[in-house]
Amino acid sequence: MGCPNPRFNVYYQRLEVESRLSSALLSERPREVFRHLVEAFLSSGEPVGSRTLSQRLPLALSPASIRNVMADLENMGLLYAPHTSAGRVPTEKGLRLFVDGLLEVGDLDANERGVIEASMRGSERRFEDVLTEATTLLSGLSRCAGLVMTAKQDAGFKHLEFVAAGPGKALVIMVSDDGQVENRVIAIPAGLPVSALSEASNYLNARLRGRTLDAARGEILAELESERRELDSLTAKVVAEGLATLSHSNSGVARAEENVLIVRGTANLLDSMDAQGDIERVRNLFADIERKNDLIRLLELAKDGDGVHIFIGSETRLFSLSGSSIVAAPYANAAGKIVGVIGVLGPTRLNYGRIIPMVDHTAKVIGRLLS
Repeated sequence: MGCPNPRFNVYYQRLEVESRLSSALLSERPREVFRHLVEAFLSSGEPVGSRTLSQRLPLALSPASIRNVMADLENMGLLYAPHTSAGRVPTEKGLRLFVDGLLEVGDLDANERGVIEASMRGSERRFEDVLTEATTLLSGLSRCAGLVMTAKQDAGFKHLEFVAAGPGKALVIMVSDDGQVENRVIAIPAGLPVSALSEASNYLNARLRGRTLDAARGEILAELESERRELDSLTAKVVAEGLATLSHSNSGVARAEENVLIVRGTANLLDSMDAQGDIERVRNLFADIERKNDLIRLLELAKDGDGVHIFIGSETRLFSLSGSSIVAAPYANAAGKIVGVIGVLGPTRLNYGRIIPMVDHTAKVIGRLLS
């Protein structure tokens, strides 16, 4: 019989306590019936009947005895019948009980482990590209949607240039280390010679290249005040105006507290539609994904503590209509600070036993890359 793996933490502590209390109340017979029923449901996605369970159970129980146990489990709120005379499926409360107290979590398959590690090798790629690759990979392996939340990183400058753009105006062309290009128009003193623009470009390139604006701005402004002899007054004005414009830029110098959300493989969610009624559920799920700020706030909850966090269905307001689950794990930088979360989003009948170690290992590989 499975037991909770200490490596994997679940966020909803109150629900976890309730689940374990419910688990403690189950004797061996209903526990085994319940566990095998949930495992069969997660495997097939179909309601599970007494005849199917009689073939799976190690206990010698007749279909009639199994039906009696299923009725008791239904009265406890752990199972329900989606259709008249159909088999039973676990409720969200039942899934929580199963995940917290009965799920057997093994090690990740060696082949999948190798695929994950190989896909993220290589130090020449941007870190955001590595995260995108990891998210796409999780999506493919799980046949669900992969997602990652990470803090935006301040990009260093690669090149900056002032170009005359008409009387009293200049175009600032900025190229960041991550390849982003941005243009800004600034005001310049009337009659400014082209040589002054070139001198301003050289001055800033020498001090900004490879650095972020936040790291260099104060130093450059202080230098302008104390060493104006290096630049004539007109050129110094161009430099100061350019720095002011860069400070108000919305890209290239993103603030660290802002978060980036990457979602890949949403088309896989369409594969989970088993009936016409599921169309509305998937429509609601796509709407949930579009509310990226809400999704980011949910993932931020997974940054508390180590290990894997599991969010099931209407336990979260975000998924109250779509009936979806997220398995997510935080990853840390070289200083041990948690800086992001990666995970899998799909229907509540996820293959938790397989996806939990998959997400856990991917988060650890990302952490090793950061360190």
